Amino acid sequence: MATVPAVAANGVKIGMASQAYLESKAVKDARVLISDLCRQFYTLGWVSGTGGSITIKVHDDSIPKPHQLIVMSPSGVQKERMVPEDMYVLSPDGSILSQPSPKPYPHKPPKCSDCGPLFLKAYEMCNAGAVIHSHGIESCLVTMINPLSKEFRITHMEMIKGIKGHGYYDELVVPIIENTAYEFELTESLAKAIEAYPKTTAVLVRNHGIYIWGDSWISAKTQAECYHYLFDAAIKLHQLGLDWSTPNHGPIRNVKGYLGNGASASIPVKAVADETHGIEPLRHCIVLDIEGTTTPISFVSDVLFPYARDNVGRHLSATYDTAETQDDIKLLRSQVQDDLDKGVVGAVPIPSDNAGKEEVVAALVANVEAMIRADRKTTALKQLQGRIWRTGFENGELEGVVFEDVPQALEKWLALGIKVYIYSSGSRLAQRLLFGNTSYGDLRKYLSGFFDTAVGNKKETHSYVEISESIGVDKPSEILFITDVYQEAVAAKAAGLEVMVSIRPGNGPLPENHGFKTIKSFSGI
Repeated sequence: MATVPAVAANGVKIGMASQAYLESKAVKDARVLISDLCRQFYTLGWVSGTGGSITIKVHDDSIPKPHQLIVMSPSGVQKERMVPEDMYVLSPDGSILSQPSPKPYPHKPPKCSDCGPLFLKAYEMCNAGAVIHSHGIESCLVTMINPLSKEFRITHMEMIKGIKGHGYYDELVVPIIENTAYEFELTESLAKAIEAYPKTTAVLVRNHGIYIWGDSWISAKTQAECYHYLFDAAIKLHQLGLDWSTPNHGPIRNVKGYLGNGASASIPVKAVADETHGIEPLRHCIVLDIEGTTTPISFVSDVLFPYARDNVGRHLSATYDTAETQDDIKLLRSQVQDDLDKGVVGAVPIPSDNAGKEEVVAALVANVEAMIRADRKTTALKQLQGRIWRTGFENGELEGVVFEDVPQALEKWLALGIKVYIYSSGSRLAQRLLFGNTSYGDLRKYLSGFFDTAVGNKKETHSYVEISESIGVDKPSEILFITDVYQEAVAAKAAGLEVMVSIRPGNGPLPENHGFKTIKSFSGI
């Protein structure tokens, strides 16, 4: 079978590949797709002036994605006039396998995209199926509103749901890297941003544009459209004097010298009077525990836990064959096996699926009940409990309970431009359910985000370091953490956070001389 010879082209080594495969329908389809998409992206202003680029993996079910060929648009050409024959075909390691033929004047000699090294880095680190580089004006301007910002943050916008792994109530965070004179010089900064933000599917380049990737070209395109929409919305909100980064997108507030969306401030820093009528600067963020802080311990122990325990068998049986429950069972199997290896009391073996649904469910129920009795904080248990509680809230069998001072405090903090987050051992789903279904209405509109044990154990310092980095404050001390648990307070303080301990009815006693400021109500904060 004929192969493409190895020669030099533009200083890049050309690899070897089957000529028949290079001319296959899969490769041809990818070439056509890129030329079609570039024409569409040109009308959107993403690839004008020969800028921007796109690359797609050649989809082949018989070849693992990391080993699939790469089709990439050329550099320095009129993107809206490209044809399939203008595309480059690369091996997984970036060697050129096929290049376009030169065109007569005034066309320049063909050259593979200057974005190539960055595209390859996204393929390598994110297992992407396609990468888009846009010069859309929205992606450029949104990085210029605050020249010192290292992140773009936005929440409570419908189009956030189009970004992988995000929902309406989540906070979308996009890292921003600094521009360089030459595209390839951005490669190291891009890699560092991906490493620092493992959940991101995009990286903004200040004064330049954005790189966006997805599992497939459809995923990358969909997310690109959503990102550009959100950037455009943020710019327009800013022009209206509204803060895009807060849940209610209210007027921009000046807090500790920062505007809510990160822009510089020229008006004096506000302050509020505390209960002793002293003057206390406003904090940048507040992170709240739930049990014993916003919500009575009795609601969790006497209502939520029993509901999950009493309904676990019914839930697992009714949803056994769904992908969601199979994922829960997989997590539980892993946790139980670890418990058995460690000799944890109450852990019983879970039979294989071949034993039948009833036996598997019975074993799962026994393990879950033991975990609930022991008040375990495992991700496997919390995830399953969240699913069970969701059914209860949807059926009207459950209603979220918070202390009476909580809604007013949340509303006040939001009005002052203070972002509020929740950190609980309960899953993010469970947190959203509780605050979204209270007797005071849906309180999620006051919250900027939710953290659970995916960031770490609540009694470990590194968890609060992770939260500080995720929230994006300049100093951990800009965060006030409120909890009823002494060990959590100690861990948060060690991470540099300001800490207050909540004293609520039903909370456990604190050690003598614990050294923390205590509060009995949010009204004084």
